Amino acid sequence: MQQDEVAARVRQVIDATGVSAREFARRIVIDPSKLSRSLNGTRRFTAAELARIADIGGVDVGQLIGATAGAADEVTAGAAATPSTVRSPSPSRSPSPSPEGGRPLQIVRETVRLIAERGFHAVRVADIAAACHTSTAAIHYHFPGRDELLEAAVRWCMDEDTRRRAEATAGTRHAGDELRLLIELQTPRTGQQRRQWCVWLDLWAEAARSTTVGRLHVEYYRQWRGTVADVIRRGVEQGVFRPVDADGAALALTALIDGLASQVLAAEPGLPGTGAPAMHDALIAHVDACLTAPVSG
Repeated sequence: MQQDEVAARVRQVIDATGVSAREFARRIVIDPSKLSRSLNGTRRFTAAELARIADIGGVDVGQLIGATAGAADEVTAGAAATPSTVRSPSPSRSPSPSPEGGRPLQIVRETVRLIAERGFHAVRVADIAAACHTSTAAIHYHFPGRDELLEAAVRWCMDEDTRRRAEATAGTRHAGDELRLLIELQTPRTGQQRRQWCVWLDLWAEAARSTTVGRLHVEYYRQWRGTVADVIRRGVEQGVFRPVDADGAALALTALIDGLASQVLAAEPGLPGTGAPAMHDALIAHVDACLTAPVSG
């Protein structure tokens, strides 16, 4: 298949969905930079990615690659763990309706939920298939192996975390208010926040063993500490915070958040002084004692 022709057809699919390339990358669950390189012709789409693009766009794989039915089956076989049981949709039949964001995104969301509840190594592909009301062959159609599924789940968690922070702090100009908002977002108060933190705990363990996940972990924390450091730097300029080393203060604060959050999750629910409110109060006290500039009288 001609790489530039495939990229052009993928662009048409993205345009037809009416979303940005970054949002489309989120829906097919790949890193936006990978999608960009593939669209620019410096990277080839994998068979699994083409299968997910076809699923999200509601098009036939053969139509996407501009190939015969036999060639389309070859792409499908490359994407599936059990190729004899999975084929691209027939061009003469409308695709069955997918969940919001498409089947790949549903698979990733259910994977994240199950990881939070049971831990990654206790989650089987069969469990994910049952949660999605589909077959294991359908899971493998979109994600050939557990490694690809774990990477997609981790990327989705990171992207969702970044999106929530951006939405919550949009328009906030006072650095002190923004830092407190970031702390609130990182405090495991709600069920969703606790599930997210349970996934992070599994991520830390996997990062110690997996090069791929380890790189994702390093990149995410580089961005997260950079966000906190930028807020602290702006607070110093505003006179809200003391003159401090912003990068060092961000490292200390994010390490404190991680440590307290892990203690909250590990503690017996309802035990005095170990819940999310106590963690939040401890973090605010740290900010007040170590960062907040004294009010001049």
